[in-house]
Amino acid sequence: MSTTAPASPSDAKAMRAESRVTISEHEAWSMSGWPALFGMLIFTVVGVVLYVVAGVQGAQGALLAVLIIAGSLLIVIATILLAAIVIVSPGDTRVVQFFGRYTGTIRTNGIRMIVPFSNAKKVSIKVRNMETQELKVNDADGNPITIGAVIVWQVADTAKAVFSVEEYDKFVTMQSESALRHIASSHPYDNADPGEETLRGSTEMVADELAEEVDRRIQVAGLEVLETRITSLAYAPEIAHAMLQRQQAEAIIVAREKIVEGAVSMARAALSDLESDSTIVLDDERRAAMVSNLLVVLCGSSQASPVINTGTLYS
Repeated sequence: MSTTAPASPSDAKAMRAESRVTISEHEAWSMSGWPALFGMLIFTVVGVVLYVVAGVQGAQGALLAVLIIAGSLLIVIATILLAAIVIVSPGDTRVVQFFGRYTGTIRTNGIRMIVPFSNAKKVSIKVRNMETQELKVNDADGNPITIGAVIVWQVADTAKAVFSVEEYDKFVTMQSESALRHIASSHPYDNADPGEETLRGSTEMVADELAEEVDRRIQVAGLEVLETRITSLAYAPEIAHAMLQRQQAEAIIVAREKIVEGAVSMARAALSDLESDSTIVLDDERRAAMVSNLLVVLCGSSQASPVINTGTLYS
């Protein structure tokens, strides 16, 4: 008794990929539709004339049968020619099927004639914008944020767009939102480690990553991404106030560091200028007192009130 080892997940995935029917776009047979249009008009007119002649002249017997058959045949031919005529507008294509078999795509604009009894489905290749909903996700640090984006895309392969997915418009929407969630959860909103990119500080980089991921996801449907843009990015409402306070505190710390750095530099320059020509000689205690007074004046948030000391520092 022989047993067959179960297929591994990778083998099963490979088997599914092999069994998937891949259809790529190619050009369908077509010709200018004007000859077919003129022929349809001529056959229709001649067929109607034969019907009129058969009725007005009162033809009977074999002549009547010949006129009716000839007129009916011309009308049928005119109907077939009319059904074989399609109009392709700029920015549109026609995906042609003959009894369920894909025969090609027509991209040539104007009035075209295809194989009779074929079905020509209209597929737009115009550039489209798709704006995602404002999604609520957790960034790489676990903080809840809201993010939204605009995806600019178009159909690149009409055959894949029609036959590979059910509705490629909805497919783009779902894959774009999924990719946006993945990108947003891969980076911190801000306060990153050295060399790490953030959502707020590297918006262009995040948009490029989003474009690459969405394009990779929708290639199976014959679609391509032209551009992406982040339209909204903020902390979720429940933590927005706390994060705003943190950002304000960080901004105050940075500002105070700059103020202290400048005050120290100015105090050093003031002491150097006073002692440069030996007009004023300060000992260590007076120098420390002057530096203290200068730092209070320069670093204080309110206007300093001068105090005149008429005494001495020493007892």
